[in-house]
Amino acid sequence: MPVQRFAFRFDPGFRVPLALLGIRPQTCAVLLDDEELVIRFGRWGLRTARANVVGAQQGGPYRWWRAVGPHLSLADRGVTFGTGTTAGVCLRFGTPVPGLAPGRWLRHPAATVTVTDPAALLAALHSAPAGHTRPA
Repeated sequence: MPVQRFAFRFDPGFRVPLALLGIRPQTCAVLLDDEELVIRFGRWGLRTARANVVGAQQGGPYRWWRAVGPHLSLADRGVTFGTGTTAGVCLRFGTPVPGLAPGRWLRHPAATVTVTDPAALLAALHSAPAGHTRPA
């Protein structure tokens, strides 16, 4: 399967503050192919094997102070890469992965992304390539 690109949805009121952090439409995307899931979010990012994505579900709306920008959940160590409050997709990983901090000391069991089309990302994730299991 060729790489599928899912753009982030930028709520107008958050464009300028996010741009100050280097988070712009040109620097953000979720990329998915048969082997890998990559999240690019300005200077932050996350990379994992597609088979490590064991669950995915749509969420939102979100509170802006919890969902806009790069965030770490103190409750479960999940990471949010957010550019809006309307809707997003929460991806759960079988093996936690690094994302916010360099190195391997902080690993995330889940990541939330506020893409423009959450349903399309979910559909792509649920159409498992041959030899892979589908996320729940």
